[in-house]
Amino acid sequence: MPQKFLFDSDMLISVAGGRSAVDSPRLHIQSLDQASSFIQSYGFDLTRPQDLEKLWYYHRRALVLIVEKLGFDLQEIPELLRERRFLGDLRRLFLLASSTEESERRLQRWSCAILRCMHVYVHAENDLFSSFGEEIQSQILSPFQKAIYHDGTTHKAYLKSQRPDGREPVELLGFEVKPFKTSSSTVIKLLAKPDALAMKIFDKLGVRFVTRSLFDSFQVIRFLVEENIMSYPHIMPDQSSNNLYPVDLFISVCKELTESGKDYSEDALNLLFEQKLQASGSEAQLFRKQNSFSGDDYRFIKFITRKLIHIQTQSGKEPFSFFYPFEIQIMDHSAHQAVLSGPSEHDAYKERQRLAARKRLFSGQESSGV
Repeated sequence: MPQKFLFDSDMLISVAGGRSAVDSPRLHIQSLDQASSFIQSYGFDLTRPQDLEKLWYYHRRALVLIVEKLGFDLQEIPELLRERRFLGDLRRLFLLASSTEESERRLQRWSCAILRCMHVYVHAENDLFSSFGEEIQSQILSPFQKAIYHDGTTHKAYLKSQRPDGREPVELLGFEVKPFKTSSSTVIKLLAKPDALAMKIFDKLGVRFVTRSLFDSFQVIRFLVEENIMSYPHIMPDQSSNNLYPVDLFISVCKELTESGKDYSEDALNLLFEQKLQASGSEAQLFRKQNSFSGDDYRFIKFITRKLIHIQTQSGKEPFSFFYPFEIQIMDHSAHQAVLSGPSEHDAYKERQRLAARKRLFSGQESSGV
């Protein structure tokens, strides 16, 4: 009868208590057979050589991340856990991660740390991009690249319509495709943020526009929609940020300008928008998606949208489609200059992430005696 009331508390908290399994202090696996069943339920069959080698691959990736990216000394990791020839059976990691013996405390903590990294790598490297990366990049980026026009005489770049009745080109000070987020960057991000999931990493792919002015930043948005480079119904609203200029105030000022019929120089237009913002005071509605690792002085419009990717299969199979997310950032010249002239915000951002990931690697356990 007492067995009826025995529960694995760490499992139950992960399933019904809202805590990530990454933050569980230990596993509760008592035999090699239990470890095999646990791994099979997880998605790998140890009787299949390719699955076994894949897990050893993630084991190596985890060790490289811990040492080269998170900054731990290789000698801090128990030798038994570092070498395949010493560990022998990968299932021993699961048994050691479950140990309650004081004599195995260091092995238990490091086994959990390695398994956490392996777990996040498995999720980071088994998404649609890992199978269809070339098609995804081509279908998302090609429309942007086709819309960029470089004037060989003035050496200026523009967003230029392909339609005869299109609007005037929008001059750009910069356009860049964000470097593709590597697996290690994704893993560090997932370790750093307890609420992050691999399927919610939406910025693996992205583009950034730098405009001459605030007004041009909003012109870029209009251009992308009117030229069908992006479809705004596919925007993910909870992922958007705009601490550049309030949309409702921008629309209000544009309405006044339309009704007045006056023409403004670029400088006068910028001054007018700034004056209206100052006059609105606390009523101005700016918002920024919460990110504990990013500085408050980073001013931009950022949103995540999705593209329906079409995959043409071989061997007569039916083609199929899926949505894939990507990020668009827009900032004006003054905001971009502030980023360039100040300390390296990106480096500081990455360092804050790295420190948080190091700490979480030993979730639920004391940090001393690593």
